[in-house]
Amino acid sequence: MTQRIAATLIPGDGIGPEIVDATLAALDALGAPFDWDRQQAGLAGVKSAGDPLPQATLDSIRRTRLALKGPLETPSGGGYRSSNVRLREEFQLYANLRPARTIVPGGRFDKIDLVVVRENLEGLYIGHEHYIPIDGDPHAVAMATGINTRAGSRRLLEFAFEQAVASGRKKVTLVHKANIMKALTGIFLETGQELYERKYKGKFELDSVIIDACAMKLVLNPWQFDMLVTTNLFGDILSDLVAGLVGGLGMAPGANIGVDAAIFEAVHGSAPDIAGQDKANPTALLLAAALMLEHLKLGDMALRLRKAIDDTLNVDRVRTGDLGGTAGTAAFTQALVRRIKGV
Repeated sequence: MTQRIAATLIPGDGIGPEIVDATLAALDALGAPFDWDRQQAGLAGVKSAGDPLPQATLDSIRRTRLALKGPLETPSGGGYRSSNVRLREEFQLYANLRPARTIVPGGRFDKIDLVVVRENLEGLYIGHEHYIPIDGDPHAVAMATGINTRAGSRRLLEFAFEQAVASGRKKVTLVHKANIMKALTGIFLETGQELYERKYKGKFELDSVIIDACAMKLVLNPWQFDMLVTTNLFGDILSDLVAGLVGGLGMAPGANIGVDAAIFEAVHGSAPDIAGQDKANPTALLLAAALMLEHLKLGDMALRLRKAIDDTLNVDRVRTGDLGGTAGTAAFTQALVRRIKGV
């Protein structure tokens, strides 16, 4: 009998509950051994507990050390801080893993199989910002401080290099801006090159590219890359760009990995404009669940789930509207469950 695994479940906001229900149906069909502790965050957390990241949610993740999370709503410009960023900080989820693989063929780019590994806790993205008032204008000057550390860079780079070896990646590319930001991103580049020479040389090819050149090369010839490893802000941008190569954020799963916890998510937004309308595509969260299964050494289940997604989309041709189909969330889920069960 398979040992049960306690895990925190955060349905999230907008379309979150719908795609979470779809993912739970698929995991149940697989026989995945999860015991879920359902908690709230984001706007749902504000409504239920007056906090976008309630203490009960934090306590649950601290206990289970594992979470599957739907999209959380974050106000732009004002309001509360991103619950996603707070979760990364709270549990020191230093590595963000974002694979992008072509599932639906025939698009502008085909046969894409890329991984972006992003440092999650440092750099300009951490939000150390302030204004300086001048002549009565309280926002006359805006300043931000970016911090990268040798230890933080090495920790992320070791994770990425180990992933590359374990998954058979042939080439790893360090993405930086060390020609201009010589200290802030130079420390990341230098640490990666040193680590490769000391421990990983011969296990894969290592090269490096400046961030702006990388963005250009990705839209001209993405097949020249295999795994991209980069700092926080650059990783945030590039991971969405890479998702665009395979059909958009609706096809993009994410994993946030730390020493003491791992959180798996759909990286797209909460899409409140289509919430409750049976239009949402659950593929990103389903693929995140596959990453979660792999993290738990349940690779056979992950393989079955990915195969069922492929077959539902390409053999049965059951697709949601964002992929040019006519199926609603429920119909897609039913077709996927049939594929998993082999009926």
